[in-house]
Amino acid sequence: MFPFLKMIIGLPRKRRTYRSYRGEVGKIAPNQLQRNFKATTPAQKWLTDITEFRVKEEKLYFSPILDYFNNEIIAYNLSRRPNFQQVQQMLEQAVRKCPKNATPILHSDQGWQYQMRGYQAFLKANGIRQSMSRKGNCLDNAAMESFFGRLKTECFHGKSFESIEALEQAIRSYVCYYNEERIQLKLKGLSPIQYRKQSLK
Repeated sequence: MFPFLKMIIGLPRKRRTYRSYRGEVGKIAPNQLQRNFKATTPAQKWLTDITEFRVKEEKLYFSPILDYFNNEIIAYNLSRRPNFQQVQQMLEQAVRKCPKNATPILHSDQGWQYQMRGYQAFLKANGIRQSMSRKGNCLDNAAMESFFGRLKTECFHGKSFESIEALEQAIRSYVCYYNEERIQLKLKGLSPIQYRKQSLK
């Protein structure tokens, strides 16, 4: 149905979802994963993306890095604006947690943040190999999309938040719960952190 017809008959308009793609504003990295998400050790294949939340017309942006070895969220940043500083702070967290001598692939979509020289230079300086999905192909980053769906189902949809601050706290609490307690079939009935610790024994 056309948007103007929805307005005439009083139907709510569907809100746009956040999209970081703004065309080729920098260098596009090759798709090194090619949907091969299998990882045999921690810090081998990392995934990242940004998703948007709304509370009373305010917006909150969540930018995490997921380690596909155990689906653990190893770093994240919450911000009122989806700017480069948000991604930079997330990367700095991830580097601090990265095992010595590891050279992970960090896969993303073609969002403008990931095309920036500063982003790409930071990855190179820290031994991180960049990978990008093909344009408009969410299946190339399916595991990250799956996490966002789970997060919003379990932490956001059907719930009422009085403020952005309340939502921010809920997301922080959920990430702790998800990493430490939420069991997954892929991880043999263990949580991400439990699985990682067991694999290192």
